Amino acid sequence: MAPDQLIAYREASYRQDTHISVHPTSSLIMAEVITPGWSPDGASFKYRELRLRNEIQVEGDDGALLLALDNLLIRPPLGDVTGMGFMEGYSHLGSLVVVDPRVDQALADELHRLTAGYEAYSGLSLSRTLAGTTGLVLRSLSNSTEELNRLLGACTGLLRGRWYGRPR
Repeated sequence: MAPDQLIAYREASYRQDTHISVHPTSSLIMAEVITPGWSPDGASFKYRELRLRNEIQVEGDDGALLLALDNLLIRPPLGDVTGMGFMEGYSHLGSLVVVDPRVDQALADELHRLTAGYEAYSGLSLSRTLAGTTGLVLRSLSNSTEELNRLLGACTGLLRGRWYGRPR
């Protein structure tokens, strides 16, 4: 199942602040696709701001411990976000956040290899391990919502198959 894409309309200022607390044995898989927005004249990136902040904590014996803080901020009025160092010429951004005790470097490598088969530029980061669980963030840039949905679907399919024996 693919996430609904986030489409910021012209002049929009969108903020999403998500706080997640997981048990060390829990599994979390969260996906997001961000488009270049919508404007009556068809121009891209005409919104004021997109701010997506995910704070993920793991419940431990001594209380909640911060596992990951993922902060994405896009402000097109402050400069060209389509160029080098940001969107790299792409128009869409996909994100996958995974937290699970089975997340490790081998899984990160396998997901990274999987992304090579898609028309997207992808990078992956692992968090540290806390209370026996680890986080992973995959970011992908593309020019298509559908391509990002296929990529994210393949990644979640790999996880479901590996962890729960479900078909991809």
